[in-house]
Amino acid sequence: MTGNEGTALRLSGISKSYGSVRALHDLTFDVAEGRFFVLFGPSSHGKTTTLRTIAGLVATDAGRLEIFGKDMTTAPIAGRGVSMVFQSFALYPHLTVYNNFAYPLREEGVARDEIDKRVKETAAMLKLSHRLERKPNTLSGGEQQRVALGRSLIRRPKILLLDEPLTNLDAKLRHDMRAELKRLHRQLGMTIVYATPDELEALSMGEEIAVLRDGSVVQIGTPDELYENPVDTYVAGKIGSPHMNMLKATLGHDLATLDTPLGKIISPRKVQAGSAGEATLMGIRPSDIRVVPHDKAAIASRVHLVEPLGDVTVVSVEAGGETLRIVLPEAAAQSMQVGDTVPITIDAAKIHIFRAAGGQAIA
Repeated sequence: MTGNEGTALRLSGISKSYGSVRALHDLTFDVAEGRFFVLFGPSSHGKTTTLRTIAGLVATDAGRLEIFGKDMTTAPIAGRGVSMVFQSFALYPHLTVYNNFAYPLREEGVARDEIDKRVKETAAMLKLSHRLERKPNTLSGGEQQRVALGRSLIRRPKILLLDEPLTNLDAKLRHDMRAELKRLHRQLGMTIVYATPDELEALSMGEEIAVLRDGSVVQIGTPDELYENPVDTYVAGKIGSPHMNMLKATLGHDLATLDTPLGKIISPRKVQAGSAGEATLMGIRPSDIRVVPHDKAAIASRVHLVEPLGDVTVVSVEAGGETLRIVLPEAAAQSMQVGDTVPITIDAAKIHIFRAAGGQAIA
């Protein structure tokens, strides 16, 4: 049994620059076979370059790329067993759906009968059998996306790369296609690497997520791990909606008490990496702040903004000169008006403590 068994993809110290612009820097991560792995981060932080590197479309400046245990750093595109779906769909407008599907197989010299069989199987899987004689410009956005997906799937790749594939679709189609992609992943069991700047896509689809910043991985984990234990303020600010509230605080001599604009807050976990008097940031999720009308020890706050979102309402309150966002059930926020006084309490067991300088988590 080799050390690479079960690992579909391994990037080790990958770096790439375009002149003075650094696209990737010491990029390192593994993707297990059969995993739905998401690259998540803002635009221009290295997601597309990473996918193009895996596909062989970009030559790296440094580092090593392995696919199923084999060094593929400089291997030709054709031999990698990788297929990529681009953001723009990149369909052939003059060809029918049938011929868009068939084209890559013809290029590979696959027999005509086998091409016909695989085209029809792929069309049926993607619910496009009734569209095979149509051309792309006569299809809906969702159908065009499925054709682009099918053209990659028909090659039976070992790894499927998806570069922001839902960006050009409206909200409902994005929702439908997220469900469709998850269904296909379960059905086919292939390894998928999916790049997106959209937090909802990342959290709802990814079994494992790599958060990227400036061409490097900041943190890798499951959606729950990233939400519960962000390694720094960057990840804390990217994962969770509404995003985590941040308050300036000072660490007490016992390394457990925080002096904050809301008063002293005692963390149940002693800080191991901090020092007394250190400037910190206290993070608290909007869902971990509660309204407690009968608690005399509650913190006084005033409603600043009420944002109904259907079954929940986001309420922004001002307390201690700071603005905090709270997520409440619709019924609990229904009577709240701007200017109302609201007593709140913070769940001290759920606070996060970060260094003010650098933003690294220290508790």
